[in-house]
Amino acid sequence: MNSLQTIEPGLDEACCAPSDTSGLSAEEAQQKALIFKALSDPNRLRLLSIVKGAGAGEACVCDLTEPLDLSQPTVSHHLKILVDAGLLHREKRGTWAYYSLVPGAMERTAGLLASL
Repeated sequence: MNSLQTIEPGLDEACCAPSDTSGLSAEEAQQKALIFKALSDPNRLRLLSIVKGAGAGEACVCDLTEPLDLSQPTVSHHLKILVDAGLLHREKRGTWAYYSLVPGAMERTAGLLASL
């Protein structure tokens, strides 16, 4: 029976030196992942684009169900995820909720990958 030869890798100190950068903290990674998760759904991307393009800078939840062809509870669920991620602001007026972009949220989101 043939025995396998093992080759010991040479120790190259330059290769094995620890990195000076610590990377993201667990909390920073969690916050960034929350935004990426919110953006990972096509319906949430569509909701963001509709709210961003709304004439008054805000959209009522009642106006967001038809363009997506989704039920109001489903749209509200997606909107909650976008609010929790810090992308949208929710304002309750009577029985309806109005959504607008959080100022600077799109710019901060655009810079997420660059800041890794």
